[in-house]
Amino acid sequence: MKIISIQNNLGVPKYKQIIITVEKGIEEGKLVKGDKLPSINKVCLEFSLSRDTVLLAYDELKKRGIIYAIPGKGYYIKSVEVTIKQRIFLLFDELNIFKEDLYNSFLENIGTNVQVDIFFHHFNAPVFQKLINDSNGNYTKYIIMPTNLTQAATVIKTLPVNDVYILDQTNPELKSFPAVYQNFVKDIYDGLLKGKSRLNKYKKLIMIFPGFREPLGMKIGFENFCSDFAFDYEIITEFKNREINKGEVYIIPSDRDLVSVIEKAKMQNLQLGSDYGIISYNETPLKKVVENGITTISTNFEVMGKVLAQMILKGKKEQIENKSALNVRNSL
Repeated sequence: MKIISIQNNLGVPKYKQIIITVEKGIEEGKLVKGDKLPSINKVCLEFSLSRDTVLLAYDELKKRGIIYAIPGKGYYIKSVEVTIKQRIFLLFDELNIFKEDLYNSFLENIGTNVQVDIFFHHFNAPVFQKLINDSNGNYTKYIIMPTNLTQAATVIKTLPVNDVYILDQTNPELKSFPAVYQNFVKDIYDGLLKGKSRLNKYKKLIMIFPGFREPLGMKIGFENFCSDFAFDYEIITEFKNREINKGEVYIIPSDRDLVSVIEKAKMQNLQLGSDYGIISYNETPLKKVVENGITTISTNFEVMGKVLAQMILKGKKEQIENKSALNVRNSL
């Protein structure tokens, strides 16, 4: 109890005074890793505090990784690194070059004294649920990429409601959470509309849409555009064993399919940008130079990371649509 002290009329909330005194005890060497803290009941009785006040202090220390709880036994010092003021749980679907840009931008803009732990669910619902369940209560903020996983909203809603942020994809079930997201229906529609004068010279638009990882909004936006402007179109789930016909434009969300289409066209001696066209999804540096330039529809992932960091630092609770653009190159 000598570690924790509370003063009345100090102007500092009592739960924060508990946190400050624990931090001070660690800094002065009075508390070391493995030491047990006074129980919640003892602190309540000693200082005439409500259980909620003490629990609030211990929960924040737990979220920051400073203490941990053993059910039925109490709270113990886990780390003596008290300079970490926020621990952020960051759950991505997968790591690729544009998600790496997002991640690096977020780290650059989130500031100091922040620890970011990154995890990946790889579009696997049981893995998604386990990672969230295991992290629950151990972080100050939770940033989640739910993608199109079924029951994702149900799992996310088990987390502390005020500490959750949604990234990249959102849906009506998650509308109560702040988010930085892409509007895939609008983005692909507007991108195709911007390139319509070039698309007019082609006979048919073909989207390769496996439907496993890709946001459904891409398919909807593509169908809406083709219907509104009377383009002949087709949606296929895979490109395997397909011949490319002159006058076709391929809209390709996956970079694996992008490689397959280019390789097949070379085998058929077709010229990109004249015999056939390509619009790829998501900008990467390589697409600026491959085949003298691949046209892309892409959001700015560096901006997405920066906006997310600023939202967290300023405590904002907004839903922000990250804009997209068509980058026209030789492939169209």
